[in-house]
Amino acid sequence: MADIRLEGVGHSYDGGRTWALKPMTWTWREARAYALLGPSGCGKTTLLNIVSGLLSPTVGRIWFGDRDVTSVPTAGRNIAQVFQFPVLYEQMSVYDNLAFPLRNRRYPKAEIDQRVRRVSQLLGLDEHLHRRSRRLDPGRQQIVSLGRGLVRSEVAAVLLDEPLTVIDPALKWTLRSKLKEIHRDTGHTLIYVTHDQTEALTFADEVVVLKDGEVVQSGTPAELFLSPAHEFVGHFIGSPGMNVLPAEVAGGLVRVGEAVIGRAVGELPPGPVRVGVRPEFVRVSAARETPGVKARVKGVDRMGAYHLVRADVDGHDLVAKVDAGSHHTPGAVEFFHFAADGAFLFRDEVRCGSIAPLEGGQGA
Repeated sequence: MADIRLEGVGHSYDGGRTWALKPMTWTWREARAYALLGPSGCGKTTLLNIVSGLLSPTVGRIWFGDRDVTSVPTAGRNIAQVFQFPVLYEQMSVYDNLAFPLRNRRYPKAEIDQRVRRVSQLLGLDEHLHRRSRRLDPGRQQIVSLGRGLVRSEVAAVLLDEPLTVIDPALKWTLRSKLKEIHRDTGHTLIYVTHDQTEALTFADEVVVLKDGEVVQSGTPAELFLSPAHEFVGHFIGSPGMNVLPAEVAGGLVRVGEAVIGRAVGELPPGPVRVGVRPEFVRVSAARETPGVKARVKGVDRMGAYHLVRADVDGHDLVAKVDAGSHHTPGAVEFFHFAADGAFLFRDEVRCGSIAPLEGGQGA
């Protein structure tokens, strides 16, 4: 195993007129579990296939440690890849499918049996080991495909391209936990492609967020949730996503409409900005308090353990996540307050500052 390093790697399917993957320099550290997260068409699978060798980049170089593998075919890269849909030898038993990559590389028989049974136990395949793969349902077949990708010990990396798509929803949570357990057991570098934030945040040591063919932020799940560096990250991660409201910076103060909500932190020139704040960091009160944004309640979604209060601020949506015991009436005008350590300022979608509490009772 070794670090996987991309140097100026980019890919275009139309001769450079547009870029499916904009040229980037990036390093996947050895033995870490990564999630590559983003919407359909953002370049996730393109990037994964460039790493595996299924696709040659239009520009840039790929290094596995100190070895340049840009022109090395897939078979020479020692990569295990699991695709979105099952890829199996259907006439073989589950055991033989799991053992095939090891037999092909002439592992000792005892080690093959040990590794097959270890992976089958972790993935819940023990009772299916002697069944023909074609007799399994599609979800179980995909679990076998997953096991084939994870059974080898010496691979440079295991690449997983939305591997839980055909898995029954009830099994997904268990399998994500099993993947983490297998990662701890094998120490593989894992790169897991998904558009599902729950899969990414529960599985990975580090989440890499892609938008329009480029990385907009990477970090731990907590970093992405608590400190989004890009509006897209705030919107894409979280349920519901981050609120974004137009605002203005003037005289060091941040205004949303007529309400002053705090002081701008950082060397930020006056002018328009957008305030981003997650629903978890919005408090609602019926009485006027400073600072606070006045808004009309549009509705309340009762989610069981909590409520989502949906409101309108001068034609812009605002959502607050509040205790289930609170009471808010649609049509009522209430005041929404932003936690200073949970509100950020954005320009051109990129975070440019944060908000500090007002001093000395300043306000609208």
